[in-house]
Amino acid sequence: MIKNRLINYAKLMRLDKPIGILLLLWPMLWGLWFAAEGLPDLMILAIFMTGTLLMRSAGCVINDYADRKIDPHVERTKNRPMAVGVVSSKEALLLAGGLSFCAFLLILPLNKLTIALSVVALFLAASYPFTKRFFAMPQAYLGIAFSFGIPMAFAAQTGELPLVTWLLMLATLFWVIAYDTAYAMVDKADDLKIGIRTSAITFGRFDVVGVMACHLIFIGIMVLIGILQQLDIAYYIGLAIALKMIIYQYVLIRNRDTTKCFKAFLDNNRVGAVIFSGIALDFFISSGL
Repeated sequence: MIKNRLINYAKLMRLDKPIGILLLLWPMLWGLWFAAEGLPDLMILAIFMTGTLLMRSAGCVINDYADRKIDPHVERTKNRPMAVGVVSSKEALLLAGGLSFCAFLLILPLNKLTIALSVVALFLAASYPFTKRFFAMPQAYLGIAFSFGIPMAFAAQTGELPLVTWLLMLATLFWVIAYDTAYAMVDKADDLKIGIRTSAITFGRFDVVGVMACHLIFIGIMVLIGILQQLDIAYYIGLAIALKMIIYQYVLIRNRDTTKCFKAFLDNNRVGAVIFSGIALDFFISSGL
């Protein structure tokens, strides 16, 4: 009985589907490496990696609590724990609260600016699931939430929030809109029936164009960051490989096949990893190690 309950909690936290953790992790790592201009403080790195796992898990629980009456009517989500009734609303709220509290405890050794920003991050994570009821572009709100690890990373590592912080955050915002719109294209038919708002619906017949435009803006801002930070060839090679992957995503989504749209969404993990590799390698080479 206890084992089954723990399994249901793990599924509610999406621990069996780590793609969300990875997509949240990469921008935070970009921010930490830029802030430290190379390998960051190891304690800060450990705190942020653990915090990413906890906050993404809490976000999934809150999301399913908010959508508990909607998920049973969506093909992709109808078998989630709350949708089938194996986890109660009270359990979900307690679990989300416990995960958030643990994440908050983690950052207490850090400076006041980081702690203050964590309050904003928690608000964004908790409120995002409800934006689908009234906001035409909830993916933009998610982009702010998913990129908020960047200013927190700079605050923790340097105690400051320079221009590159906000440029990285802006780039990540467009990246999240791009990949989460591809994700929303999977559920577009169900969302239209239910009345949920998503960027895939807002873009209408220009959904594919919208995804690719956001991707290109994302890469463009990353190029600008490279110029301003005077980065070298390793960084731009990473961006070039990422751009090639994004072009492949266009091939996947152009006919709006739901299976391929979901594959394009998943492929953004590799985009994030390649860009991080370019950042880390560039700083490693420039350090002369």
